[in-house]
Amino acid sequence: MADPIIIETADLRKTYDGVEAVAGLSLRVPRGSIYGLLGRNGAGKTTTIKVLLGMVRPTSGKATVFDLPADVGKSSVQIRRRTAFVSEEKDLYDAMTVEEIIRFTARFYPHWRGDLEQEYLRTFELPPARTIKKLSRGMRTKLALLLALCSGAELLILDEPTSGLDPAATEQVLQALVAHAARAQTTVLFSSHQIADVDQIADRIAIIDHGRALVDGALDDLRASYRWIQLVFDGAAPELDFGAPGIVATRRQGRVLMVLSSAGADRIIAEARALNPVSVDVVPATLKDIFLETVAAEA
Repeated sequence: MADPIIIETADLRKTYDGVEAVAGLSLRVPRGSIYGLLGRNGAGKTTTIKVLLGMVRPTSGKATVFDLPADVGKSSVQIRRRTAFVSEEKDLYDAMTVEEIIRFTARFYPHWRGDLEQEYLRTFELPPARTIKKLSRGMRTKLALLLALCSGAELLILDEPTSGLDPAATEQVLQALVAHAARAQTTVLFSSHQIADVDQIADRIAIIDHGRALVDGALDDLRASYRWIQLVFDGAAPELDFGAPGIVATRRQGRVLMVLSSAGADRIIAEARALNPVSVDVVPATLKDIFLETVAAEA
């Protein structure tokens, strides 16, 4: 049986001053998944998150969380009670100490995890007596993540959680997210423009550009279906108009023709063999390939 859907959007749209920040976005986030929204800055990721949390109202379309409509006041309050959110700005009260903001935040969550609080204080090396104003950017990010992970929330929504972190801190944050999702069976939705971060921890992704989902699915399925086909010819590579489905991009350079397919390689190879290429090689596409070529094709 398929896991229940925690977040669903259908033809979601949000317009600001005549510009569509979200332009017909449809997503389905299963319970227990780590779902990555991958897109360039300005692709519509943050606006989508704000709609899901009831922070802005959609212009049209559907957005539900826990089967509750995100654009209805009472429902959005219930959604936020069951959700922990970390914004890109990592908004915290600068005058408080680390200990004070933990105690302040814990009062809002009846299922606060005191055991995890102590664990993450040690793991993230957060000084309880230091004021937030004196924390580094990396420390602020770790503190914001601690507050989210200890809340006992069913859903974590994170907007650019590793933005501005050094490689060591990024690795620590990503590993903490994976471990928490596994042991607490928490659903995680996180936005990022860092391809490596999404590739490392997400089990499902959506590639978003100009407010629409260009690619959406389980990351393992995408890795299995996307392929580069390299064709080498005796002379200059011909310009081919393939009839096979799933052509994402073609690249011609001298004797070499590279084709990126989202539907495997067999039909493309069958078409190409009629032109007698000298060699045919098939290699998997990386998530970086999929992202860059899909966004370029959309542009």
